[in-house]
Amino acid sequence: MTALADALIAARSGNRTLDAAPWTDALQDAAQAYQVQDAVAAALDWYGDDGAVAGHWKSGGGSRSATLTHAPLPPDGVRQSPAHFDDLMFHTPGIESEIALRLGQDVTPEQAAKLNHDNAAALIDAMAVSIEIVDSRWQDLASTPALLRLADSQVHGALALGEWQPYTAIDWAAQRCETRIGDAEVVVRQGTHPLGDPAWLLPIWLRHLTRHGQTARAGTVVTTGSWVGVLPCRRGDQVTAEFAGIGAVRLRV
Repeated sequence: MTALADALIAARSGNRTLDAAPWTDALQDAAQAYQVQDAVAAALDWYGDDGAVAGHWKSGGGSRSATLTHAPLPPDGVRQSPAHFDDLMFHTPGIESEIALRLGQDVTPEQAAKLNHDNAAALIDAMAVSIEIVDSRWQDLASTPALLRLADSQVHGALALGEWQPYTAIDWAAQRCETRIGDAEVVVRQGTHPLGDPAWLLPIWLRHLTRHGQTARAGTVVTTGSWVGVLPCRRGDQVTAEFAGIGAVRLRV
């Protein structure tokens, strides 16, 4: 695992990609993938000097019956809309339109252990439209094993956040999402969040954050899964995502 972490650190530091083939059997389970995540994040100082829980995360899964996955995000790639990412290098970028949620209070390991899907949303004070640029340090993502994707920040590239709005209960099944990339036609979706409700993942995510005895701090942000799958994009594309009644976000890849 140490060798894999070192390889991913070098790839990120040098803006390079890796051939996944030599690493196919490097990880046996998700716990090991998360150890690699932590090693990369610590080496690149994503947690700050005090080693606290990272301030920005991605979390999600394909359905409520799937095992949710989580990854800390590099802070230099998290930006407010309208966001430009000209200074970052992407290899095979794609776009995911999402809702981000923000903790309104600290959450201790003891509190996280008691959370359920009904009461966890009370911990959220705000939500925002977000666009994640997904990207990978693996050269052939389609053939890369899931654990290697997870180790590589669950193939995260960057994140743009819209204006924060007070968190309120919403009919997510009726929620409309519109995404435009460059001059392409607008991609329209309604009620397509894979978990049905972005807040459904909160107790699982918070138990992950606090699993080593640390407290998740107020202001910690999680982006919660794509409403549009992954839409391909290219360097220089202007991208907009709008969720009716919640807000919009704009970025340039």
